[in-house]
Amino acid sequence: MAYSYTLFETAIGRCGLAWGSRGILGVQLPEKTHEATRTRLLRHCPAAEESERPPKNILRAIEEIQSLMRGEKKSLRTISLDMSRVAPFNARVYETTRAIAPGQTRTYGEIARAIGDASAARAVGQALGRNPFAIVVPCHRVVGANARLVGFSANGGIATKLRMLMIEGWRAEEQSLFEELA
Repeated sequence: MAYSYTLFETAIGRCGLAWGSRGILGVQLPEKTHEATRTRLLRHCPAAEESERPPKNILRAIEEIQSLMRGEKKSLRTISLDMSRVAPFNARVYETTRAIAPGQTRTYGEIARAIGDASAARAVGQALGRNPFAIVVPCHRVVGANARLVGFSANGGIATKLRMLMIEGWRAEEQSLFEELA
């Protein structure tokens, strides 16, 4: 099976996307350099070769991601993901997380309850920390209890999470969330 990848510009920087015949294998948020973005993306699919002419379905996925990061209300739910390398628990977490609309948030506990295990909030956080489909599986929309911005492993950490949420039109209900980042 042939695997490919490409890097593309968004409002938050150069992202990457790797895919195979069964769908997208990985999405990478911007790193400090384009080469670091490429390197981190290829952890999801080391055998992927760079494509200068992605197929139409991948070009549509890129356009949808770019639109979302420009502030358009795009759900990205139609983008096909290859979850064959993902543990079943994580796949349930990712599918549930994909249902969160742009500009909205849910807590780790709410995701745990939605997948039928109210005691699994920490496991949900661990699954999202290993999310190979950032943006498409919008882990940036999952927050801690009381809407605290916690747990974002992308370059820039919580500041990147906040930036993505603000692009989507999210408004913190408590000013203290912003003060914590200062």
